[in-house]
Amino acid sequence: MKNIYLFFEIILACLSFIFYKVTKFIIGGLFIVYLAINKKQASKWRVLSEKTLRSPLILPVLMTKGPRWNTHAIISTLGAFKVEQEIAIDLESANNSAASWIAVVYSFPSYKTITSIESNKINSNCKWHSIKLPSGRYSLGLRYYNRRDNIVLPAVKIDNKEFVANTSVPSDVNDFYHDLIQAKNWFYLSLHYYIFTILKLRKYLPESFVRREYLPVGAPDTTFIYNYLKNNQALEINLAPEVIHNCNIYFNLYDRSSLPLNWCQIDTSQYKLAAPQNNGYYLLRIRPKPLSGKSLSLNWQIEDENQDIQKLTIQ
Repeated sequence: MKNIYLFFEIILACLSFIFYKVTKFIIGGLFIVYLAINKKQASKWRVLSEKTLRSPLILPVLMTKGPRWNTHAIISTLGAFKVEQEIAIDLESANNSAASWIAVVYSFPSYKTITSIESNKINSNCKWHSIKLPSGRYSLGLRYYNRRDNIVLPAVKIDNKEFVANTSVPSDVNDFYHDLIQAKNWFYLSLHYYIFTILKLRKYLPESFVRREYLPVGAPDTTFIYNYLKNNQALEINLAPEVIHNCNIYFNLYDRSSLPLNWCQIDTSQYKLAAPQNNGYYLLRIRPKPLSGKSLSLNWQIEDENQDIQKLTIQ
């Protein structure tokens, strides 16, 4: 009976995988057309917020391009825009708005990561930081972690000309995540049904494939640890003191449709999560603390995957 159930689950997962790829292609094309028509949207910061999600296209775009929601960061995007030589970012606004932040430059429309600026790797005494780029079209993604009360998105210059000015953001901009699970429906469940299955069968699959599907837009300078979690299976995370001291650890639990159920920042050596009612999966984003002076080199082990408690040890 168990083998029969697994067979049908794999069939459904394959159909879900095909459905996701086709939908991502169609919605991605529509979004490119949307940005081409609405050029004003490309030349200003688009902050992920409740207001943003009111657009009928935005939620489907996010659920196909970056579906593992990062509830811990204030997320903004800019572009697409044309660059001949360089792009520059106002560091003062970013440093005053968040204890830790990362800006990622993507090619457009392929959204491949080209380079990034991490707050812990640059000279914070400088007013601007510039990046030389080959001539082409790009977009910019910005994530603010551990943000301050006064949040301002940085001004950006392209080829030494101001492209966008500093933009203020309300401190409660991420409150919409608490109600996001209400958007769950058959469409999003069908899109992401296969993710639980490939995590469950990851020892039989190339790890590069699993990572690419689970983290379609993974940020540089971040360690990602993830796995599936069965219904009625608790989770216990044990962290070495050095990890707690040198890293910020952000935890997310998602349901099978990839909508966030639970999240927190872990700052103790042990974290326990009660067993969820339904199958899902989790993700830890581990980033170096500002001024920690250490790069991440972590080892982890997952035990008791088929028992009542799944144990994750990180050293």
